[in-house]
Amino acid sequence: MGSRVELISRNVTIVNELGLHARSAGKIAAIVKNARSNVWIKREGERADAASVIDILTLACAKGSKISIEIEEPADLNILNEIEELVKQGFRE
Repeated sequence: MGSRVELISRNVTIVNELGLHARSAGKIAAIVKNARSNVWIKREGERADAASVIDILTLACAKGSKISIEIEEPADLNILNEIEELVKQGFRE
């Protein structure tokens, strides 16, 4: 029997005017490259690999979009916190 992974998640709202675009997706992917496990972004039932700019862009997150950031390992809590802060700060743009 396979083991089930318990995801740890946080919900945030996209606050910057341009939404989640290529530059901001690149900032997320750069943070995720240091993760020990998979990191996901979810919006309205769709899930994207947070290490992939293209995958993130498929979520089409405009300003006001509500997203969930998910990690698989407690060791990646720092990654989760860093992405959450980045989103809350409008990707520092």
